[in-house]
Amino acid sequence: MALTCSIVVPVYNSEGTLEELVARLGKVMPQLCKDFEVILINDGSRDRSWQVICELAKQYPWTRGINMMRNYGQHNALLCGLRVAKYEITVTMDDDLQHPPEEIGVLLSKFSDDIDVVYGLPKKLPHSLWRNLFSLLTKRLLAFVMGIPTVQYAGSFRALRTELRNAFATFQSPNVILDVLLSWGTTRFATVQVDEDPRKVGNSNYNFVKLFSHAMLILTGFSTAPLRLASMIGFAFTILGIIIFAYVIILFFIAGSIPGFPFLASIIALFSGTQLFALGIFGEYLATVFDRSMERPVYMIRETTSKDETQ
Repeated sequence: MALTCSIVVPVYNSEGTLEELVARLGKVMPQLCKDFEVILINDGSRDRSWQVICELAKQYPWTRGINMMRNYGQHNALLCGLRVAKYEITVTMDDDLQHPPEEIGVLLSKFSDDIDVVYGLPKKLPHSLWRNLFSLLTKRLLAFVMGIPTVQYAGSFRALRTELRNAFATFQSPNVILDVLLSWGTTRFATVQVDEDPRKVGNSNYNFVKLFSHAMLILTGFSTAPLRLASMIGFAFTILGIIIFAYVIILFFIAGSIPGFPFLASIIALFSGTQLFALGIFGEYLATVFDRSMERPVYMIRETTSKDETQ
């Protein structure tokens, strides 16, 4: 009961689940924390989510709402909520009731002096096979980029020390991966198994394209690994080229001619493909640099339910 907690929930088209979510949080949190708050970030919803948030803020004094100017993305909304959180522990969770509020206690019980971030690992993966596989690949990439193996089990149901935000207080890029930012402040991550319920309303907003874009952002936005890969591939094919050149010279002195147009054509195609692959990697980095050079805001707040809310 000594803990104080801020619950940050990004909201997108979830008018059908918010009332139950906040009501269940109101029953659970007083048993876990001395003080708590619920911060609902409306990330450009197209339904009545903001109106519902305003009604909930009037009904529950420990609930705050922030309405974004447009849809910026889940991690941008989480960063916004984390920056305005006022209690020592911040818990992030989805708005679709897949993360049961009753499982927050499991996350908090894992905290110790040696742990700064706790991820809730679902006992059973809730999505389709392809979604689970691609999500696993993305998380392994994230763990590789961060150099922290535990992060391969990362998810949106997490508890963290709010003070970690000081490590990225000046971060301004519109491309946000919260888990990478957290690794700037700590390497003390842990996981704990939790129950995860199926969605009650609507469908997941993450499809193959979004997951692929997420993976590319992790690789090119927060890591130089692809550039090193391009260098290694270039070096390997340079060695291969030397070997082929030596083969052609030896064949010329032995056979007196160099037959085999298909062989030469395939070699040219192979090297051309490699060059285009490397150029593609450079292009991704240039796009990331260009995106950041435009100095677009991470997010913009339209209005809040608290007149004195920090914007």
